[in-house]
Amino acid sequence: METFSPEETFDIGVRLGQDAKPGDVITLYADMGCGKTVLAQGIAKGLGIDEHVNSPTFTIVQVYEGGRLPFYHFDVYRIEDPEEMQEVGFDDYIFGQGVCMIEWAELIEDILPDSVKRITIEKDPDKGNDYRRIKINAD
Repeated sequence: METFSPEETFDIGVRLGQDAKPGDVITLYADMGCGKTVLAQGIAKGLGIDEHVNSPTFTIVQVYEGGRLPFYHFDVYRIEDPEEMQEVGFDDYIFGQGVCMIEWAELIEDILPDSVKRITIEKDPDKGNDYRRIKINAD
């Protein structure tokens, strides 16, 4: 998919949130400034969560429970060893009944479940500052 504004990226997130099922794990691969948080905000909205969504860079995980399913938003950018994820109760979230979204998932590939929805967001400056190519693959 291609988007040409943050609003279009948000709308893709909304659709993902509306289609999400208990236990879904969404992994997100994108450079800084590609719209990961915008997509997460859309997913939360699609789940019926009205709370403001921020990237949990310093807390690793942010929990939102006000929607039809809990939303567990991970940012593992600061993780140096995947084993550190156990300190935040990663397995309880990842194998729970909510929806997990993991930014910088490449840093913890070894501990991810086999079945995930992989989303890659890429920029292309030649197509404009707000252009994004969004690829979604389900395992």
